[in-house]
Amino acid sequence: MADLAVTPAVVRAHQPNRAADRVFFSAMPLLMFATVLFGFAKTYFLAGMVAAPLPNKLIHLHGAAFTSWMILLIVQTGLVSAHRVKWHMKLGLFGFGLAVVMVILGCSAAVNALHRGSGVPDLDPVTFFIVPITSMLLFSVFILFAYRQRRNVEAHKRLIIIATISLMDAAVARWPLAVVHRYPVMQDVVIFGFLLLIVVYDLWSLHRVSKTTMWASALLVAVHLGRVSLGLTHGWHALVGRLV
Repeated sequence: MADLAVTPAVVRAHQPNRAADRVFFSAMPLLMFATVLFGFAKTYFLAGMVAAPLPNKLIHLHGAAFTSWMILLIVQTGLVSAHRVKWHMKLGLFGFGLAVVMVILGCSAAVNALHRGSGVPDLDPVTFFIVPITSMLLFSVFILFAYRQRRNVEAHKRLIIIATISLMDAAVARWPLAVVHRYPVMQDVVIFGFLLLIVVYDLWSLHRVSKTTMWASALLVAVHLGRVSLGLTHGWHALVGRLV
């Protein structure tokens, strides 16, 4: 009888705190948007956005779509916090369509940058091409699973957040901080830091790390740590040469 009396309390202790969930999953999009603003302030946001001196119209469309995604994410978490779940679900269909457009624009922008010879100081354009392409691949996988798990609240919101984290490379790389440019590994440190926040929150709120957090974070980390090495191979250069 004593065991039966204790069990419900134990079960309740491991249930997610809905109020804490609303705070955490509302704060994460704001933090990520602040990261984007910090990285692209000089070249895009403070430059007038549509008036910013970007290479071409494709890059303008790319910037507009990705900015819209960040704003939509903030709106969506706000709707959940306001208990407007039906509105959230309806707007989610638009979000899925926007995600598809983002993948198309992201891949097109990557190819366009390759044609323009854009890269980074330590990587030639063909090697660097693997960075935006793998980011779009990760985003696609996470969004697809988020859509399939849209009835599973715990998995869905974590996948959406991690999908957005997979897009943060370009913003972090443009932070006006010398340490980020002097040590490129710091870019991954920042990205992995966002994942660590989710892991820590899982441990605090669920008393475990969500399976979704584990596999999605592991995939993102593995791709980030291995893609440049793959991009340096003759096989990758040959593949890009055939495709482009």
